[in-house]
Amino acid sequence: MLARTTSSQVTASVEATAFLEAAATTFRSPACDSDATLSFGIDLGTATIVLTAVDRQGRPAYWDSLPCQAVRDGVVVNFGDAVAAVKQLKATATAALDREIAAAATAFPPAEARACRYVLENAGITCRQLVDEVTAAQALLQLTEGAIVDVGGGSTGVGVVMNGTIIALDDEPGGGYHLDLILAGALGISIEEAEERKRRGDHDYSHILRPGIERIASSIVRQIGEHPVQSIHLAGGAVRVPHAASIVTAFSGIKAWAYPHSELVTPFGIAMS
Repeated sequence: MLARTTSSQVTASVEATAFLEAAATTFRSPACDSDATLSFGIDLGTATIVLTAVDRQGRPAYWDSLPCQAVRDGVVVNFGDAVAAVKQLKATATAALDREIAAAATAFPPAEARACRYVLENAGITCRQLVDEVTAAQALLQLTEGAIVDVGGGSTGVGVVMNGTIIALDDEPGGGYHLDLILAGALGISIEEAEERKRRGDHDYSHILRPGIERIASSIVRQIGEHPVQSIHLAGGAVRVPHAASIVTAFSGIKAWAYPHSELVTPFGIAMS
């Protein structure tokens, strides 16, 4: 039997969906006045590095991304490529927004906090805030109760929220990269092409990826443990697979929410942190 859905969970989902729909339209297209005060975030992901900006009211103002495989399984494995990508994103954003980007927040996977700070500093950006990825996602989702799940390329992080506060936080190996391996093997294509097809979301590969999604769901259940969670909120590019939420719901017995443009939840949450 599924856990009961509360009105606060529905409200949080609707508000986050509206934000993400608006955020998607700001890709390399600023939605702010030239003199607006902006806060920036940089997400060092496994497949992409993302730069985001929000205005003083917390509204999405701009975002850009570059493919970069500088991070693997939650570890910065190519420092130079990560710095170069951040420098390029900074230069593009500076031209688009007509302002210097002096400081930004960033999020860290397990054990990589200092490395993420050093990437920003070597790209000429002061790191104003370091947050874990689940806390960054909560900055956008603003849940009262439930579990936030950040499915990264190499790991899946889970934060249990009660009364608006994260009371438990964990992370386990396994995420989007493992789905890429499954899809690449099934279709006889490269891992890079599998990642691109998965992110485009223009074809339903859920029948192929179900075992991998269920593995992620099993990790979520383990990390939730005995906490009385009534909803699961999925973030990350890995969960853009059609029917991912319904597969997690069926496996866990807990209602799972998917968001449009779920890959933007954590990057924009970083800027809001």
